Amino acid sequence: MWTRKTTVKITMLGRKVMTEESNIVKKIQGNNTREKEIVQVLVKKDGLAWEEDRMAYMEGRIYVPNNKKLREEILKEHHDPADIGHTEQYRMLELLKRTYWWPGLREDIKKYVQGCLKCQQNKVQHQRKAGELHSLGILKGLWQEISIDMIGPLPSSNRMDTI
Repeated sequence: MWTRKTTVKITMLGRKVMTEESNIVKKIQGNNTREKEIVQVLVKKDGLAWEEDRMAYMEGRIYVPNNKKLREEILKEHHDPADIGHTEQYRMLELLKRTYWWPGLREDIKKYVQGCLKCQQNKVQHQRKAGELHSLGILKGLWQEISIDMIGPLPSSNRMDTI
């Protein structure tokens, strides 16, 4: 059963923006850790970042503290549900950027999607199918055809770099 609620109101420059309230928001409110860069931006008070209801906001998006479990839970909530359908990294980034922000968001999404077993199993192959293998013809005598497989360049050893 889907339990997302959209009841928390965020006031931003006189406009009201609706965001989802879930256990994640409560966990963010309970976590008081902040990176140095975020504290510096909050101190500037230039309107891009502010703090309200024990949560920090960056450009209207909820700042997620540096908590690996919390960030992983957010990624899972925006990638794994059946109604979202295992989105690729660009679509998932667009979904997350609407509500959340943290340093390295794009890299975390890329790692999460690349590590998803279902996504890897259902990934569409964009390569041509390999052609049929043909056996070599039978030679009529010895040494009529010679072939050499050269492997290289390899790291140099005794000034040599091929096998």
